[in-house]
Amino acid sequence: MAHETRPSPIAPSVDFDRDGIQHGHLRLPHSRDDSAWGSVMIPICVVKNGAGPTALLTGANHGDEYEGPLALFDLARRLDPKDVSGTVIIVPAMNYPAFRAGTRTSPIDKGNLNRAFPGRPDGTVTQKIADYFQRELLPRADLVLDFHSGGRTLDFLPWCAAHVLSDKTQEKASFDAVEAFAAPWSVKMLEIDTVGMYDTAAEEMGKIFVTTELGGGGTSTAASVRIARRGVANVLRHAGILAGEIEKAETTWLDMPDGCFCFAEADGLIETMVDLGEPVEAGQVVARIHPVGGTGFAPQEIRSGLSGLLAARHFPGLVQAGDCVSVMAVRLD
Repeated sequence: MAHETRPSPIAPSVDFDRDGIQHGHLRLPHSRDDSAWGSVMIPICVVKNGAGPTALLTGANHGDEYEGPLALFDLARRLDPKDVSGTVIIVPAMNYPAFRAGTRTSPIDKGNLNRAFPGRPDGTVTQKIADYFQRELLPRADLVLDFHSGGRTLDFLPWCAAHVLSDKTQEKASFDAVEAFAAPWSVKMLEIDTVGMYDTAAEEMGKIFVTTELGGGGTSTAASVRIARRGVANVLRHAGILAGEIEKAETTWLDMPDGCFCFAEADGLIETMVDLGEPVEAGQVVARIHPVGGTGFAPQEIRSGLSGLLAARHFPGLVQAGDCVSVMAVRLD
């Protein structure tokens, strides 16, 4: 198609092939009411020291998730090129407009960057960002670590994860990186829908792809940020890019089989019946949704479809029909 041959409108102020450390921006022209020749300025850091593998580290794919930006802005400030063998590309806030607004999606076009791949160079702002990663950054990477948490609407056990893949060599390399990250929980992850995801784009290129869910509620904690900072350093050491020993920590492996998601069938006030990490049995009530349009109505009961533990839950008190309210996982012994 014609749009696939157009160059990206994004201009980097860094040279990806130059040794040393560079702090700059990905400048995306964006004409708006308050700046006719304005730009979206996405921060980027490149640290390179000779030949070696390349790691692409990203945060704020969704703008209301903060462990990634906190860990990656800090890493960009502290990383010394002499400790690096290869290249580290750091984009602490992929969807920068959403990050600045504190929202999951972009305030400019309501775009969900993690559903916009492969993007378009002549599309919306979010599609243009996706296109640049698809065509310019992902091809450079050997390993991709994309930080997520629950944002304002979900809360998770702190986990690192990779996906089950048809290419078992690629799958093993991804799960080895997850184990090196050393989050309290490690997950063989199942997605509700993989279409348009950054994960899918990276995996289809054969990249080692690792992601996280480190809490949620639209904030971070001291513990979740410590996990993120330790984890990114561990993954870089595991890849042979960063000098030093992996900081080991105990992790428990989980699987997300079919039937792990529970959804609301009505609007209302949610009551969580099980806390994160607690065991559940198949058929057990894990949440109740109370009607709020009047008194005297029985709540809808949300029952687990499998035995395991509660790995994630809806965070705010009010839910809408169709919202994911609970996610179960099964321990892997």
